[in-house]
Amino acid sequence: MRHSQLRAFHYTALLGGFSRAAEALFLTQPAISEQVRKLEQEQDVLLISRERKQITLTKQGERLFHFTKQFFEVEQQIREYLSESSAALEGTLRIIADSAHHVTGILSRFRKRFPNIKVTIRTGNTGEILDELRAYNAEIGVVGSLGDSRDMISFNLGRSEIIAFAAKGFLPAGQHSLCLSELKDHPLIYRETGSKTRQKLVDEAARRKIRLTPVIEAEGREAVREIVASGAGIGFVSRAEFSHDDRLVPLALSDADIHMSESIVHLAGRREVRLIRAFMEFARAS
Repeated sequence: MRHSQLRAFHYTALLGGFSRAAEALFLTQPAISEQVRKLEQEQDVLLISRERKQITLTKQGERLFHFTKQFFEVEQQIREYLSESSAALEGTLRIIADSAHHVTGILSRFRKRFPNIKVTIRTGNTGEILDELRAYNAEIGVVGSLGDSRDMISFNLGRSEIIAFAAKGFLPAGQHSLCLSELKDHPLIYRETGSKTRQKLVDEAARRKIRLTPVIEAEGREAVREIVASGAGIGFVSRAEFSHDDRLVPLALSDADIHMSESIVHLAGRREVRLIRAFMEFARAS
């Protein structure tokens, strides 16, 4: 097994094709294909399925790809360690967050400090975020209520109460709160399974022996917001994430003490990745 063979496989898997890998590595497409073929032949394993000019990773290929992500990341760390420490920090920092609201201020200052870093942000619930971090598909996560995740390093951003919200006119004028027991008399809009906001509400209701049943489950916070704004029911969010919207009114849960903690997290095994280390140091100092 040669380094060149692993590199050819890794970039083919990463970029989704032999031609793209060849362009990235400044090689020819046949050279990349041959390196991957030799790797498969020497190890007696099929890593990439080739059908109609489309490639897909086999189960063994997916597993190897997980390892090569780690391998080439360590290789990059070695290069950075051996290079001059004053070299400009650059690259792409991938962030996946339950709500970008919690890190917008940090990101703005971080980009001013490190202008050569490109930042990408996408959203997901806590379960999805942790899965993506573990799969090396993102460097930084922003999650609510991390819980017992010993493979993660976190930095707490504080906590915020969970509230309900509804469309204007959905409840009588002047009503600004609800008891938890009153929720069962209204149509409820939940986020998907895996949402910590949903789970905390469900757990508290179960503890109080109150049965709450959603009429609609929606994927993502914005989908819930739009459904609630249409007048379909009552949704739930942390107060910190309830941005101003003329269509909606916030409703305190008057007899429930439910809070959502927010944390910046990353995989503990990647603590020495230069981009991750720089962002976490910056966040803690902000």
